[in-house]
Amino acid sequence: MELITPPFLKKGDTIGIIAPARKVSPSEVEPAISLIKSWGFNVVLGKNLYKEYNQFSGTDIQRASDFHDMINNSDISAILCARGGYGSVRLLNLINLRDFQRNPKWIIGYSDITVLHGILNSWYMVETIHGIMPYTFPPDSKENESTISLKRVLFGESPTYKTSSHPLNRGGEAKGLLTGGNLSILYSLSGTDADITTEGKILFIEDLDEYLYHVDRMMMNLKHSGKLRNLAGLIVGSMNDMHDNTIPFGKNAFEIVKDAVEEYDYPVCFGFPSGHQDPNLTLILGREVTMKVNDKTATLQFSPHS
Repeated sequence: MELITPPFLKKGDTIGIIAPARKVSPSEVEPAISLIKSWGFNVVLGKNLYKEYNQFSGTDIQRASDFHDMINNSDISAILCARGGYGSVRLLNLINLRDFQRNPKWIIGYSDITVLHGILNSWYMVETIHGIMPYTFPPDSKENESTISLKRVLFGESPTYKTSSHPLNRGGEAKGLLTGGNLSILYSLSGTDADITTEGKILFIEDLDEYLYHVDRMMMNLKHSGKLRNLAGLIVGSMNDMHDNTIPFGKNAFEIVKDAVEEYDYPVCFGFPSGHQDPNLTLILGREVTMKVNDKTATLQFSPHS
């Protein structure tokens, strides 16, 4: 089943910036504003964008209010989340996504924003963009591979990415809707309205700053809940800055994932350049993709919008 594709952008359109999770400062967002304007877009900031409430960007009510304002503003063509951290899940009972479904626009972000990807892809059947956020834009407002890939997708390109083979890759070809995001967030959403469905789909996962045993715990959750059994394929992005205990776990993050899917026969790509890294290539979640993995390269091709 095809998901709803929000309208792509053109020069002169407006992007709204909100912070549904951790707080941000003007100095962390302004370089992104300059670069986005250089693409030909206007920028509108959420009225509570720079508010502070403990570690959050304002209270839950304030953050949800910014989201609703952007949803209901017909002049806003896309909603860019300023950063991740933690907090998006606290908004799920405070935002009316039926309004969003009737007038969809692109939601952009990664990490904690996986909460929004999950509920919009699985429950409301709307495509979203897993991509770089202002907090991680280049501080000098210059282009890099991550920002270029986001710009191209916003203007309607259906990208094809090719990356070098990884020794843990499992070859093959698969086609299916792309789903997923941050592994820790996917694990935390299990059993909620924002939980993802994976049967027949290509799952993307990535993570940062986790203990190796916890990566194993999360993969076991996906395995025993059936989310790994009937995949069409698996793409593993960055797994950076992992931690170990005094008694070593004995495997790195990629090896943990490999062991969790060892019994299945679908293609698996490790080290795909997306997630908490540079480059963080832009993914269209909910779009049909074709993945091809061989002993030399791995390719991910997004189907054109029909």
